[in-house]
Amino acid sequence: MRAYLAILFLLITVCCTAQADEEKLINTLKEFHQALVNKNTVSINQQTDKALSYGHSNGWIQTKNDVINDLGNGKISYHSFKEDSISISINNKMANVRFVADIAATFRGTDVNNFHLKVLEVWVKKEKRWVLFARQAVK
Repeated sequence: MRAYLAILFLLITVCCTAQADEEKLINTLKEFHQALVNKNTVSINQQTDKALSYGHSNGWIQTKNDVINDLGNGKISYHSFKEDSISISINNKMANVRFVADIAATFRGTDVNNFHLKVLEVWVKKEKRWVLFARQAVK
């Protein structure tokens, strides 16, 4: 009986930990997207891996430094970022997150463009926080 209760307790603990990880990741993901809109480069620096590969739907790929610099120099400006249909798959310290995004952005000071994209983001857990490692969007 004690072994049964110990196994049951272990399963409940694992399930609750996985749910907490998912919730923390969703919050981090949304905070990162809002940091893009707010041009909060301090937050973006903390929430991204040094080897970040940030792919856009047109084939443009940015490094971590590119993302931060391009926000600062006005090459790209995000006006809004909304996620929908988020699905998460966590495997140990890695997670892939898929979602549909509605993004309003300006490139090099042109008119605001609205994008409806399917996005895959790969997040890595470092110590107790999630950081973005890679992102790719398609139309």
